[in-house]
Amino acid sequence: MGNDADRYRRFLDGDDNGLREIIDIYYNGLTLYISGIVRDAAETEDIVQDTFVRLAVKKPRFSGKSTFKTWLYAIARNSAYNYLKRHKARFAEQSADECITLSDGTDVEHEYLKTERNIELHKAMRELAPDYYQALYLMYFESLNTDGIAEVMGKSKRQVGDLLYRAKKSLKSRLERAGFHYEEF
Repeated sequence: MGNDADRYRRFLDGDDNGLREIIDIYYNGLTLYISGIVRDAAETEDIVQDTFVRLAVKKPRFSGKSTFKTWLYAIARNSAYNYLKRHKARFAEQSADECITLSDGTDVEHEYLKTERNIELHKAMRELAPDYYQALYLMYFESLNTDGIAEVMGKSKRQVGDLLYRAKKSLKSRLERAGFHYEEF
């Protein structure tokens, strides 16, 4: 089938299946990531859909300087921050026990995370500061390295390293208060 950049290239060359495959691969992960930024299920769904519409309509150029995944997540993150700026919203409070349910009834959190350990980890992460959540989410659930996280978040590699250190320390504290041993995660 090829990698994601090849899928995107196929789409740009007229094969709509390339974009469908990209959506199938990234929809749930992007939804969960963006929900940690805007913390509103309806807006999250709109932003993720807008991200894919942007690929379909505007057809931005993928330069290959990063992985396709990193590039796509950066586009979605920028869309989320643009939404927050337009609506003067600031990370509305949402219970960590709430899960993201799409209009079709899909429970994205449970579907994507699949294991109880990952669900508990994600719930604890949602209680963290937004930058901490984003950095840890990208590392734990999207398997991005420090370079990829830096690119998505628009920070230097050193800033991301410091951010991850503080985020892990905060997460460890939250997990231990909840009765978990951080090393289990």
